[in-house]
Amino acid sequence: MSPTITHVLLPLILGIVLAEPTQAIKQSYIVYLGSHSFGPNPSLVDLESVTDSHHDFLGSYLGSIEKAKEAIFYSYNRYINGFAAVLEEDEAANIAKHPSVVSVFLNKKRKLHTTHSWNFLGLERNGGYPETSAWRKTLGEDVIIGNLDTGVWPESKSFSDEGLGPIPKRWRGICQTHKKAKDKFQCNRKLIGARYFYKGYEANFQIKLNESLLSARDNEGHGSHTLSTAGGSFVPGASVFGIGNGTASGGSPKARVAAYKVCWPNPIPFGGGCFDADIMAAFEAAISDGVDVLSMSLGSEAHDYFEDGIAIGSFHAVANGIVVVASAGNSGPLPESVSNIGPWMLTVAASTIDRDFASYVTLGDKKIIKGGSLSEYGLSSDKAYPLISSADAKYFNGSISEALNCQDGSLDPEKVKGKILVCFGDILESNGEAIRVGAVGLLLLNERNAGNEVLPQPYLLPAANVGFEDGNYIYNYIRSTKSPTAYISRVITELGVKPAPNVALFSSRGPNPIDPAILKPDITAPGFNIIAAYTEAVSATGLESDTRITPFFSMTGTSMSCPHVAGLAGLLKALHPDWSPAAIKSAIMTSATSTDNSRKPIQDSSLNEATPFDYGAGHIKPNSAVDPGLVYDLNITDFLNYLCGRGYNSSQLKMFNHKPYTCPESVSLADFNYPAITISEFGPGNSVNVSRTVTNVGSGRSTYMVRIKAPPHVEVSVEPRKLRFKKKGEKKEFRVALTLKKTESTTDFGFGWLTWTDKKHHVRSPIAVNMTQVR
Repeated sequence: MSPTITHVLLPLILGIVLAEPTQAIKQSYIVYLGSHSFGPNPSLVDLESVTDSHHDFLGSYLGSIEKAKEAIFYSYNRYINGFAAVLEEDEAANIAKHPSVVSVFLNKKRKLHTTHSWNFLGLERNGGYPETSAWRKTLGEDVIIGNLDTGVWPESKSFSDEGLGPIPKRWRGICQTHKKAKDKFQCNRKLIGARYFYKGYEANFQIKLNESLLSARDNEGHGSHTLSTAGGSFVPGASVFGIGNGTASGGSPKARVAAYKVCWPNPIPFGGGCFDADIMAAFEAAISDGVDVLSMSLGSEAHDYFEDGIAIGSFHAVANGIVVVASAGNSGPLPESVSNIGPWMLTVAASTIDRDFASYVTLGDKKIIKGGSLSEYGLSSDKAYPLISSADAKYFNGSISEALNCQDGSLDPEKVKGKILVCFGDILESNGEAIRVGAVGLLLLNERNAGNEVLPQPYLLPAANVGFEDGNYIYNYIRSTKSPTAYISRVITELGVKPAPNVALFSSRGPNPIDPAILKPDITAPGFNIIAAYTEAVSATGLESDTRITPFFSMTGTSMSCPHVAGLAGLLKALHPDWSPAAIKSAIMTSATSTDNSRKPIQDSSLNEATPFDYGAGHIKPNSAVDPGLVYDLNITDFLNYLCGRGYNSSQLKMFNHKPYTCPESVSLADFNYPAITISEFGPGNSVNVSRTVTNVGSGRSTYMVRIKAPPHVEVSVEPRKLRFKKKGEKKEFRVALTLKKTESTTDFGFGWLTWTDKKHHVRSPIAVNMTQVR
C-alpha cells in the first residue's frame, strides 16, 4: 500500500473524519470572563442569555453573530463564565485586550499521570480503615465522587450497586449516551452518572470523531482504574491473573460515583490527549451535577492560574464546596516539576507500598536477584538456561541501539532460540520480539535514569524487570562468563516489605514553580503497583499478540495515588459534611506521617531521606485524619486575597467572584492560612514573621502545646506557645518568627516541623526555608 493511500485510509480506520482544511491558520482558545451574577440554580433563560452574550461578544470581533456561533464550540454558562472557540492568533490577541476579559489562552493539551499499565488492601497493613463505628458505618455512604479521566467500564464489579439504596435526591446528573454509539452504556445506583466531552479534542486536531465512538466508556483502562480506587465497591477475589489476590475496594466503597470522560485516544498522526476546553466543560458539569469530591489524575507543566483550565475549573469547584484532588505528575525526580499547583487543590505525590510482585533471577554464579513481574509463567527450577545479551543477539549488520532495546526485527532467532534474552529499558513491547526469536525467558534491565525501581508487567513469557544496579551485575556476569546461565522464578506476592513507603522516582517534585511560597505537592499516597478495575476493551498489554482480558490490573503513577486521597476525602466528607474543602485538606495534611514501616524517615527511591518537596506533609494516615483535632481553614475570601497578593487586581477578581471585590491595601502571602509554612525569601535581617489560625474541630475544651523541630540554621519561635480552646469551632491565631543564621550550608532549602499537640492529637505542619540568602 502506498504512503498516500495509507494516509487517506488511516483516519477512517481509527474512526476519525478529517475536517476540511482552512486557508487561515487557526487554533482553539479559551476566553475566560470570570463568573456569573446569578445564583447556584440558574434558569434556562439565564443559561440562554449567557450563551447569547458570548455570541454577541465574539460576533463584535468576527463581524457577525453567525461567525461567532460557528467559531464557539463550548459556552460555559453555569458556574464558569467564558467560551472556547477556534480563532486566529490576532483575533485572540484583540479579544484579550477587552476590559471584561480575565484571560485568553490556548486550549492546552494535558496527559494522564500513569507511568505504565495500593488499593486499600495496602491500607489494611498501614493503618486500615479507622477503628471508629462512625467510619465503618459510613464508608463514604452517599458521598458523590466524580472522576475526570478516560471514562469508565460500567460492567466492572467495582461499580456494582448491590446493597445500595436509592440515588441521592440531590443528584442532578445524567447518564449520557449517543444514539449512534456502538455500545449499550448503562448507569446504576453505584455509577450514577457519566458524561463525555470531546469538542476541545476535535478543535485542537481539526477533526471530527466518528459518532460511534462518542461514549463515556473507558477503552484504555485508566479511568476505570482511578474511579474504582476512589469509590469502587468491595470485590472479593480480585487479582491480576491470580497474582495479588484479595478483596479490592475504593477509599469510599459505599460512595456513588460519576465519570467525566475528557481524555481521548491516540490516533496517528494526530496524537491523543485531554484538553483544557473539555476539562473546563467537565468541571462545570460536575459542579452542576452535585458531586462532593472530584478526582483528577491528569495535568501538564504548571501555568499561571488564569491561563490554566485546570486551575480555573478547580477554583470554581472549590468555591462551590467541592474537594478537588489532583495528581502531582510523573516528571520526577526533577525539582520544580510538580503540576496542579493551585492552593485550592489537594496535590498528591506517589509512594510505594509494602507489597511486591517479585520474580527472582538466579544466575549461574548462584547470585539471586529480585525483580518484578506480573507474568503468569515461570521456568523450571531444575535446570539453568543459557543467557544472552540482546547486543550479542543482533543481526550481523543490525543496529546496536535497536538491538539493545529489543526492537521489532532487530534480533537473530538463530542466536536466541531456547535462551533467556536480556534487553535494556523497561519496554513491554520487547515481549513480541522475544517471542518472535524463540526466547524462553526475558530480563529487562533498567537504564540509569530509571534507577532501581522495578515495574511489574504482565509479560507473555517468563520475565522480570530488574533495577539498574542489579542489571549492571547481570550484564557484567554475561560479559565475564563463557557460558552464562540463569533461571527465572514464578511471581510471588510478598507482603510486609520494608522499608515502605518510599517516594517513587517518577513522582514530580517541588518546590512550586509558580509560587514557591505554597508547598507542593501537599501529600503522598500509594501509587505503585496498584490493583484496581480495568477495561475489558483491550488486552493486558495492549499488544496485538496478547488476547488476555483482565477485569483488574496493576498500574503505577501519581494517577493511582490521587484517587486514594479522593477516596479518603470522600470518607471525611461523609463523616463531616459541614467541613469546607480546605478543612478536609488540612485534616489530611496535618495528620500525615513522615515515618515508614521501619520507624525511620521516609526515603526516596535512592534510599536518601525524603523531604516535603518530595512528599508534602507526608504519607496519608486515614486513622488520624478522621479526628485531626485542629484544622487550618480557608474560604473564598482567603483565596481571593491570596490572588490579590499574587498581583491580580480588583477588577479581575470581581469577574472571578461574580460580585464586587476590593483587594486589601496590603496582603502578606506569608500569612495565607495554608497547613504548611514555606519561606521562599526573607526580609531585612534575614527574618520573617508569619501568622496562622487554627479551628478546633475536636472536643469542646482542650489545650494544645507547640513543638518545634527547626530547620537547620534557622531559629524558630512561636507565640503563644499554648492554645486553650473552650468550645468546638473556636479559632485561635498564633505567630511564628523565623530567623536565618549565618551558615556555610550547601543546601538550597532546609526543612522542619511545627506541631500542636494535646497529647491525643498531633497537628503537624512542614516548614520549608530557602537557605540561599545566607551564602
